[in-house]
Amino acid sequence: MDDLVKILEETGIPFAYDHFAEGESPDPPFICYLLPQSDNFSADGKVYLKVSSVNIELYTDSKDLAVEQKLETVLDIHGIFYDKTEVWIESEKLYEVLYSFELEV
Repeated sequence: MDDLVKILEETGIPFAYDHFAEGESPDPPFICYLLPQSDNFSADGKVYLKVSSVNIELYTDSKDLAVEQKLETVLDIHGIFYDKTEVWIESEKLYEVLYSFELEV
């Protein structure tokens, strides 16, 4: 997880695990990241390689290709292969761009 935090720090975008505390959310853009599940590799009945699914949720108040490119450049530099989806969250008036990938932990 330390490696992931270092990667997120390189973006220069404020971030928090899962969510920001009530009333402490920065103005967009900001990132929330989650490690929702593992996809470990086993050998001889033991966990041989620990792998975690990672979700990076980038929130913006308008479509912001420049900030998406900033995050994607950092992921690319670290050789991270990701899938990307996007949704408008009407109740929050925010775009969420979701980057999903797996990372060895």
